[in-house]
Amino acid sequence: MRLRNGTVATVLVFITTFLSLSWYTAWQNGKEKLIAYQREFHALKERLRIAEHRTLQRSSELNAILEQFRRAVAETNGSKNAMNNFSDETLKLLKELSSRKSLQVPNIYYHLPHLLKNEGSLQPSVQVGLGRTGVSIVMGIPTVKRKVKSYLTETLHSLIDKLSPEEKLDCVMVVFIGETDLDYVNSVVASLEREFSTEINSGLVEVIAPPATYYPDLTNLKETFGDSKERVRWRTKQNLDYCFLMMYAQKKGVYYIQLEDDIVVKQNYFSTIKNFALQLASEDWMILEFSQLGFIGKMFQSPDITLIVEFIFMFYKEKPIDWLLDHILWVKVCNPEKDAKHCDRQKSNLRIRFRPSLFQHVGLHSSLAGKIQKLTDKDFLKPLLHKIHVNPPAEVSTSLKVYQGHTLEKTYVGEDFFWAVTPVAGDYILFKFDKPVNVERYLFHSGNPEHPGDILLNTTVEVLPFQSEELVLSKETKDKRLEDGYFRIGKFENGVAEGTVDPSLNPIASFRLSVIQNSAVWAILNEV
Repeated sequence: MRLRNGTVATVLVFITTFLSLSWYTAWQNGKEKLIAYQREFHALKERLRIAEHRTLQRSSELNAILEQFRRAVAETNGSKNAMNNFSDETLKLLKELSSRKSLQVPNIYYHLPHLLKNEGSLQPSVQVGLGRTGVSIVMGIPTVKRKVKSYLTETLHSLIDKLSPEEKLDCVMVVFIGETDLDYVNSVVASLEREFSTEINSGLVEVIAPPATYYPDLTNLKETFGDSKERVRWRTKQNLDYCFLMMYAQKKGVYYIQLEDDIVVKQNYFSTIKNFALQLASEDWMILEFSQLGFIGKMFQSPDITLIVEFIFMFYKEKPIDWLLDHILWVKVCNPEKDAKHCDRQKSNLRIRFRPSLFQHVGLHSSLAGKIQKLTDKDFLKPLLHKIHVNPPAEVSTSLKVYQGHTLEKTYVGEDFFWAVTPVAGDYILFKFDKPVNVERYLFHSGNPEHPGDILLNTTVEVLPFQSEELVLSKETKDKRLEDGYFRIGKFENGVAEGTVDPSLNPIASFRLSVIQNSAVWAILNEV
């Protein structure tokens, strides 16, 4: 009887264990999918935000239509012939609409009333490309006629050549030709179609130009800030060009980045930008800066473009766009009763700078006639001192003494590199996952181009399985087990630790880098 009870108990324990493992396997698969689709989930969230903004825009447009109905009623009052053209139902509807006295919110026509004179004023006069939408990043590239030299072809080659095949499917480049001379516009389009036929036919590149009726009269602008009449006209038209381009691009993707037609870019710029934005998904930012020059390399979330365009339209004749952009931030977060330093700190939360710069200005001859522009971004020459990856959520800690704010937390999310004072035996760097993760490969890179000698030496890579007691391991793997339950799976060689994780150890609860001998140098960890 005792034996039978013991047998039953054993069977129950086995069944319970089997069910638990089955449940855990199913649960873990679900968690893996969550992590795998982290980027897609964030992109979907942003597209929902865009949809909400479009709904508001459509509501505003409907209000404008209602206003036109009211005008139609007013114009036809007393005109029997005109009124006879409407059915009884239409007449009833017009009377109901005209009797409503709802307040009207100022829109683009308030700031640019000349647009009402032509229905096509906000439609591109030229539009070439497939109209791709649903991408992660839209790149806006405005170009105008230059008297000396055009840099557009070189700029596009730099942007395109540094994209992988996968990245070319996740972005769109919109070239905006800010000219109303259709002969010139068509000549630029023909040139681009010859040079970039593959990219245009695939949907990667689009070309648009505004109609002449989009621009107001720019001959009698007020001269401000000591600028000449020609310069005031140039910067005013530039503001309008940016607005048209941003309005066209807004619906195409999650992020919009403003570029120029005379730049070059760094290798891996697209993945760096996208991963940096994804790591800041939970932050309340408005601008990500990938260049310190003017309006180059400024990236926005698509829903925020509505506010930016509206603000620029309000003051497009007053100031250049980079000044207006700073004013938007001031209005949003600065307290007039606080000092300038407090304001700068508040703005830095909305305007986040990525270093080093990913874009460099190369145009010597400005689009403003006669202007020589020798501006260069000094940060562009600096090497990228850290590499960004989207890693599973984790709590990070270390026994090492951090140097000048180069923390491990910033390294893990891709904002900075980790820099620590001389490691000694027993020091560690720990990555404890919020949830157990199935890990196939790992990579830790120490040192960087500025300090190539600050690498991790005599340091091992160790993992802690989530279910260490129930693992089925080979003898080779068992021999790697340490007293505290961790398994030593690799080590740093020439500053790099890279390898695979034995599938039998998965899922992993944490990674640990352990220093086993005193080091003679400081340590930098620039990639995780």
